[in-house]
Amino acid sequence: MLAELAVRNLGVISSARLVLGAGMTALTGETGAGKTLVVQAVQLLMGGRADPAMVRSGADEAVVEGRFVGPDGSERVLRRVIPAAGRSRAYLDGTMASAPELAELGIGLVDLHGQHQHQSLLRPRTQREALDRWGGADLRPLRAARDDLRALVDNLEAIGGDVRARAQEMDLLRYQVDEISAAQLDDPGELEQIAEREDLLADATAHLADGHAARQALSGDDGAIDKLGSAAAALAGRPAFAPTSERLAAAAAELDDTVAQLRGVLDIIEDDPQALAEVRARHQMLRELTRKYGDTLGEVAAFGTRAAERLSQLQRHAELASELEAGIAAAQRRVDDEARAVAAARQAAAPGLAAAVTGHLASLALAGGTLEVRVTGDPPCDGVELLFSANRGSPPGAMSKVASGGELARVMLALRLVLTAGPPTLVFDEVDAGIGGEAALAVGQALTSLAERHQVLVVTHLPQVAAFAHHHVAVRKSDDGVSVASDLVAVNGTDRVTELARMLAGQPSWDSGRQHASDLLRSAEASRPRPRDGQPAASSPVP
Repeated sequence: MLAELAVRNLGVISSARLVLGAGMTALTGETGAGKTLVVQAVQLLMGGRADPAMVRSGADEAVVEGRFVGPDGSERVLRRVIPAAGRSRAYLDGTMASAPELAELGIGLVDLHGQHQHQSLLRPRTQREALDRWGGADLRPLRAARDDLRALVDNLEAIGGDVRARAQEMDLLRYQVDEISAAQLDDPGELEQIAEREDLLADATAHLADGHAARQALSGDDGAIDKLGSAAAALAGRPAFAPTSERLAAAAAELDDTVAQLRGVLDIIEDDPQALAEVRARHQMLRELTRKYGDTLGEVAAFGTRAAERLSQLQRHAELASELEAGIAAAQRRVDDEARAVAAARQAAAPGLAAAVTGHLASLALAGGTLEVRVTGDPPCDGVELLFSANRGSPPGAMSKVASGGELARVMLALRLVLTAGPPTLVFDEVDAGIGGEAALAVGQALTSLAERHQVLVVTHLPQVAAFAHHHVAVRKSDDGVSVASDLVAVNGTDRVTELARMLAGQPSWDSGRQHASDLLRSAEASRPRPRDGQPAASSPVP
């Protein structure tokens, strides 16, 4: 609920702070004192439009702050700053925010009734939810059925729900799988090896010629091996050359190994143009595969495995699709059944809600007023609209278009009387416009009955309404000849009697007016219900 409201430099209010409690609070004051500025202040906290004209004359900016307390004791502080020039600023718990953010939060905090802004019951979604709440429509089975249907449709799309797209994907996958499979990628290192073999085959003639020349120079007649042998023989048996002889023997052994290695290489070199062409073709194919499917042959093989699995899944599509399509058909029937059930519940509840609200209108000085609940659209009939007619014989229309401010507030009051849910705080302005006498008492009784479940703030000029409030705040205006300023004053005891007497007779000092005010307070207090927390709201005893 709204626990505290602080206003500075808003219109005629220079500075005021209002501490609010549970139950019903009446705000009263002379015409022009600034009663509706309190409603404007709350409206600004709810993200309402800020106009520099709201700023008190001579001030740089207007500031509105509100502290809201939840049932669990948690607090939210909303703040709005309206400069005399420039854009307004919004804050939430001390952090900068936007007006739309305040408006979104405000939907769950406050409902303003009487003006055409910030009234949740004028929103189509809220009207639909109001009807569902009244009729007890259970939307959970419909939501569950829709979720199941969506999941099945998503699964069908995931395995290739579009026939043409599926066929195109299968053709591509089949080509990719065949291409990779035909390559027989058994060795991940083949690409490097085949590059080396291609280089060898590409220059086979020169390789063979140079290799044979080298072997001849080493092992041919009068070659390096023969000369090395002659040198070793010349030094044989001479102790002085023993170390040299040992090194010559080692060199001879190394040359023998070198010649053997050279012979082995020459034996595998082929001067075979056909083999070269085959190696080049294989090399080109492997390079093409890595260009398309991965940087290495290992990545290419992994791609082929994934493609084969996807192809297998698509090839099984007919079987899977048949199962999914059967499930989709059954899920759609369930959605249709649940939608018809919701539609039936809404259509059945509409007359009852309309009659219940209309039944309250007469006691709220709308004797000729009627409410109609129109339900349209295909099942589940989401097109729910509340229509109002102020006079018998007049066609009903959208409430926001055909009802005056006072009528709209009283229709909203009647709706709140038959609907238990809603934001914690309800603010009513103009709810008593154009009424008096017994109708005013009925409005007061209706408002205080709402205070059993909500915090209710009502701006009123009728003492019959104000008398039913648990708390009473008077808006007092003062004029020092230079400027006019208003303040918010909590009135209790004899001060409250004085305020009600002023409202009754315009002369708060008249004994007859004060007696009438005291009687009115006693009567209202006797029929006043307890507020929503189950404890009597604070109110002063009647003197």
